[in-house]
Formats: sequence, structure tokens, C-alpha cells
Amino acid sequence: MDKAQAYAEKFDRVLRYIERHLDEPLTVERLSRVAHFSKFHFHRQFTLYTGIGVVAYIRLLRLKHASYRLIYRRDERIIDIALDAGFDSPEAFARAFRQMFGQSPSQFRKSPTWQPWKERFRLPPNERREDMDVKIVEFPETRIAVLAHRGAPEKLDDSALRFIEWRKQSGLSPVKQSLTIGIVYDDPSNVEPEQFRFDICGEVSQEVPENPQGVFNSVIPGGRCAVARHLGSHDRIGDTVYPLCRDWFPKSGEELRDFPLFFIYLNLLPDVAEHELITDIYLPLK
Repeated sequence: MDKAQAYAEKFDRVLRYIERHLDEPLTVERLSRVAHFSKFHFHRQFTLYTGIGVVAYIRLLRLKHASYRLIYRRDERIIDIALDAGFDSPEAFARAFRQMFGQSPSQFRKSPTWQPWKERFRLPPNERREDMDVKIVEFPETRIAVLAHRGAPEKLDDSALRFIEWRKQSGLSPVKQSLTIGIVYDDPSNVEPEQFRFDICGEVSQEVPENPQGVFNSVIPGGRCAVARHLGSHDRIGDTVYPLCRDWFPKSGEELRDFPLFFIYLNLLPDVAEHELITDIYLPLK
């Protein structure tokens, strides 16, 4: 490992540590010890690496987790979400939330504006350095209900909410008993936002009737797939996708099948913390 990689690994280790201890006091002294970095220089170096100060970064992550709860757990009280995020009062939480995202928590819950929210969470690429654990499996033909997202990746959560609404209303793909799948047609870094295509899917055992959400029937064909597991935020899933496609595949001697890459989400926010997310990435092979 060269010096640049070793330096990046220090801060990647700190970022992982923060994610795992968001509900604890996180001081500069404590984090500098995790990085094995002088506390006198840690804050400045963290800011240079991430583009944001460490205190602001921690607050941002806590607000991010709170925003998922606002959207996906609408039965929870805002005051409880505020206290869990480390704020002394709903008023302090509302001020911080509005300052970060341009909406109050109640406004965001009612009609979220995703663009400023997403722009706050751009971190340096985390180049995967260890050897990937890739398995070859036989994936069975799977019937799915599909909601086709077409447009900016930042709007994907709007589509996810519509698919969740369909799941709850129809009862045809209960989230605890059925696979949740994402089919990836485009790399968001290589297409214009309006051209981005992504299918949000749920496993079903019967035909999907017409519905107001626009969910339709489809099938993922059975066949051989290379599978790599991604641990952590969906925002960083490229850290696993790119090494699988750009490093592992060219060396594997395999050939690609005519079907897109797809993800199987083994758990979802906000049921687990972001660092506990597990996603299996399937690359279809001949």
C-alpha cells in the first residue's frame, strides 16, 4: 500500500467508525485516535479529505438518518426523531434541518425536495483495495412487480415511496416475505440525469393488476450470476459495483449475459442503521 492509499485508509476508517457510533458522543479527540492522527491536525485534514468539517459531517449524518425516518416511518413523532438525532428540542432540530435542506422536518415529511438533500452527501470515492469475494450462483427465474424510474437519480426516493405505497395497498409483495430488487440500466455518472433508468422491483407469486402507481409485471430470467456483497450505504454502492465490473470480470474469463446488473436488498433503511445495510450485486453471466 502506497502512502496515498494509507492516508485515505485512515479517513475511510474514521468514516466507518462515525457511521457505527452516531448515537454516541463523537469528539475530535476520540476520532483522531481512531485515525492514529494528531488531534492538532486531524480536523483540518478531515476537512480537506471530505470537503466538510468533522462536526458538520456528524450532524449531517444524524440529520440524514432522521430524514429517512421522517419519510419511511410516518407514524413516528418528530420530537422523538429530533431527540434521537441528538437535539435538545424539536425547535433546534427544525432549525438545523431547514439550514441543511431548505425545508422544515414537517415540510420534508409532507413533500420532500430531494435535490439539496442529496447534494449534501457527496463524499470522496472509496477505492476498494482488498480482493473481492465473488461467488458464481444459479439465480432462479423470478417473477417481479416493477416500478420503472426514469429521470434524475436524486428523484429515486420519490419512486421508492410510490412503490412502497403500491406494496402496502396491494399486499402482493410483502416486504418481509418477498425479495426487494433494483435493476440497473445505467451508470448515473455516465448518462444525463433525465436519461437515467432504474427499476424498483418486488418479488411476486401472481399477476399484478392495473394500479394507480403504474407498477407492472415482469420476470428476471434464471441463469448464472456473479455475486458480490456490498456492506453499508447505498450511496457508496459503486465502491463494489465498479471493482466487480472493471476488475474482477475482465480477469474472470466469463462472458456477460444479455440482462442488466441487478441488486438484491437484504435489508432496508430505516429498519437498520446505514452502516448495517447489506446488498448483493448480481452480474448476469452466460
